This record gives sequence, structure tokens and C-alpha cells, in this order.
Amino acid sequence: MFIQNKRKNPRNTALILDLLHIAVGILVVICAVLAFLNPERHQFLFPVIFLLAALLNVVNGWFKWKSGGRDKRRKISFAASCMIAALLLLAGMLSIAGIWRQA
Repeated sequence: MFIQNKRKNPRNTALILDLLHIAVGILVVICAVLAFLNPERHQFLFPVIFLLAALLNVVNGWFKWKSGGRDKRRKISFAASCMIAALLLLAGMLSIAGIWRQA
């Protein structure tokens, strides 16, 4: 009898990560084009761009943390991804506050 391995296949998680990169990348490009074509009308898209980028960095960091094991480079990469995500989240929140204050 064949026993299935309970651990997820790393190829599947890498495929999911790649698909997420593609989807979020396309969304960010579309939002950026719309936001820069008419900034007054589409100013709400600026925080969306920052928040999507922060989400992508958090997912990248989580993936590196899960696949890292005891590798010091991956842990440093995880920490860097989290720091960048925090900065992007802060930029998104400041952008939301600026838009809200302006309205």
C-alpha cells in the first residue's frame, strides 16, 4: 500500500507563490497606471499600491521563514522582508491619513 507524504510538496508552494507574485504584480501595475493618469480622481489607489506591496513582502517573508530551517541567510532575508513590509505598511497608512485629512 502506498503511503502519502503528509508534508506539502515544495513545488506546489513555489507555484502558489509565483502565481501570487504575478497576480499582485498585475494589480499593482494597473493601479499605478490608473493612479498616475488621473491622480485627483484615483487618489485612493495610492494606499492600495502600498498595501499590496506590503502584503507581497509579508507572504515572501513567511515563505522564506517556512522553507528556511536553520539557514542564517534565509532568516536574515525573512527579517529584511518584514522590515520592508513594515515600511510599506507605514507608507500606506500615511497615504490613507493624508487622503482622509484632505477630504
